[in-house]
Amino acid sequence: MIPARKRRHEPTTDEAIAEGLDEAMVRRVVHRFYDLVRADPLIGPVFHARIADDHWPEHLEKITAFWSSALLGTRSYTGKPMPKHLAIEELGDAHFRRWLAIFRHTVTDLCPERTAALFIARSERVAEAFRMNIAMHRGDILTFRPPLTREDYP
Repeated sequence: MIPARKRRHEPTTDEAIAEGLDEAMVRRVVHRFYDLVRADPLIGPVFHARIADDHWPEHLEKITAFWSSALLGTRSYTGKPMPKHLAIEELGDAHFRRWLAIFRHTVTDLCPERTAALFIARSERVAEAFRMNIAMHRGDILTFRPPLTREDYP
């Protein structure tokens, strides 16, 4: 497995926009990704326990706004995702690896190459930041903590 931190030059937003990155593409990625997540035996239950079926449209809009802000600079996301993730006691490295594997699969399937690479690089930084914050919150020792490794999907 390749550590998530070992990556080539990260594409710019301008390069991804030139390939067609827009809010519609972000929405397609988010919706397809969460369709796969909800069906996944490892991370699906984490989401099902916290998001009722009738709240999924709202959640998808919020996550679309997050990625639109992260990639396109729309500033449409105003939430604070860390407290929600800190409260998930069972959340661990296996969940983050699977989340990233499904995410890579989704963007590789739906997006042009540079756009997928941009999504992947940002998702890996998000996952590492969440992982480290959760570990600190739990009082884990972070010295020499290796980065996440990549998991294949499926």
